[in-house]
Amino acid sequence: MDIETIDINKRLIERARQGDQQAMYRLYKSHVQAMYNTCVRIVVNQYDAEDILQESFVSAFKSLDFYKGESSFGTWLKRIVINKSLNHLRQKKQAFTDLDNLQIAYEETDDEEIPEVTPEAIHEAIKSLPEKARVILNLYLLEGYMHKEIAEMLDISESTSKSQYQRARKLLQEKLKGNEFVSKSNELKV
Repeated sequence: MDIETIDINKRLIERARQGDQQAMYRLYKSHVQAMYNTCVRIVVNQYDAEDILQESFVSAFKSLDFYKGESSFGTWLKRIVINKSLNHLRQKKQAFTDLDNLQIAYEETDDEEIPEVTPEAIHEAIKSLPEKARVILNLYLLEGYMHKEIAEMLDISESTSKSQYQRARKLLQEKLKGNEFVSKSNELKV
């Protein structure tokens, strides 16, 4: 991000703090798509994601005085979106269980070819994962959080985060290998 962009965002944020609706709208427009993508990867349902997204922006604009500029506005906003998404899942009573003692058997696949798949097929396969594993996979792989941070966010142990991530990877690999989400033109080569 260059200095000019930072200055524009800083000015927009200051104007939004003063209640300038146009500044709020410009901040919204510049961040809405990225925040929606983050939200829908966590909650899967697009209608829930849209509701959570709107709640997140309302919350962010009401809390602008707490934004200190120590990170980018987008990073600060993403944290709000993730927290609201996780709270939504918790409210649906989708509690994360501690799987510290779960032993997962992993098969070596270095000598096997992985089929070519489209981004859409990968997205669909990720959406079909069990919720706990899907959320952790998204937070770690796509959002860039470390397992320690994920553990704190979800109130689970770090080892649970790691085991759920490994579980998600294994399930995703099985789904893609099983041609469940691979188009007929990209059949798995054996």
